[in-house]
Amino acid sequence: QVQLVESGGGLVQPGGSLRLSCAASGMIFSIYTMGWYRQAPGKQRELVATVASDGITNYANSVEGRFTISRDNAKSTVYLQINGLKSEDTAVYYCNGNLRRSNVIFDYWGQGTQVTVSS
Repeated sequence: QVQLVESGGGLVQPGGSLRLSCAASGMIFSIYTMGWYRQAPGKQRELVATVASDGITNYANSVEGRFTISRDNAKSTVYLQINGLKSEDTAVYYCNGNLRRSNVIFDYWGQGTQVTVSS
């Protein structure tokens, strides 16, 4: 049974920083593309960043330069370092694990962690 468990969210002042973590279990973590998505109130879920199994990263334009995604395959954990937080970063942040093999897609989500940016 695959589980993705996020942690590290909270209330932060504008300009502050957070480090989100997502611990995976029940999957061969190293072969998955891992990602962070977020969903703000009244908006659709959107991609924040992904890191592929080979370490290649991809970021949404809105977070480029402020957010850093990384992975530790030994710990089956993916991280999102968030700096320079803005009010528009307020959202529930979700961890995702995605793998495509022979036209089969394996796609898993965590339960989400709330990030609130407010003074």
